Amino acid sequence: MSIQDANKVPLWHTLPPAEALRQLDSDAAKGLNPDEAMRRLEKYGLNRLPDGAKRGPFARFLLQFDNILVYVLLAAGFVKLMLGLWLDASIITGVVVLNAVLGFIQEGKAEQALDSIRNMLSAEARALRGGQTCIVHAEDLVPGDIVLLESGDKVPPRTSGSST
Repeated sequence: MSIQDANKVPLWHTLPPAEALRQLDSDAAKGLNPDEAMRRLEKYGLNRLPDGAKRGPFARFLLQFDNILVYVLLAAGFVKLMLGLWLDASIITGVVVLNAVLGFIQEGKAEQALDSIRNMLSAEARALRGGQTCIVHAEDLVPGDIVLLESGDKVPPRTSGSST
């Protein structure tokens, strides 16, 4: 669903419950028919936030040099090079490059750890579908689903206009 389409979707959570059920053509006692839930899933898409834009490895590496202290060290290395102090210039440049490589590796490991955590946290919800209580992945919730909550339940995430 595009952003323009999302802006046209009514804010069902702001409506009184009876009106929201009427507009969503849902039944509080039976929930949605499983076939209708599948149609709505195709129409609205998965109930999840869009993935953030990821930078490629080359861009991530170059961004390791985007720091005022790195600029100062590179300038000092350049001055040493112009003065003919090759050893000092190469040590300064080596330290800057080593710092960038270590930062690049650490950032890559951190991204992998976040992806692993994100994959471990697959939320599920109890919903009424066809008069039966069933366990549904939070991503598969659609507008009109009746979500059953109990004390201590984690409320499944809701993206803009995706579920009630």
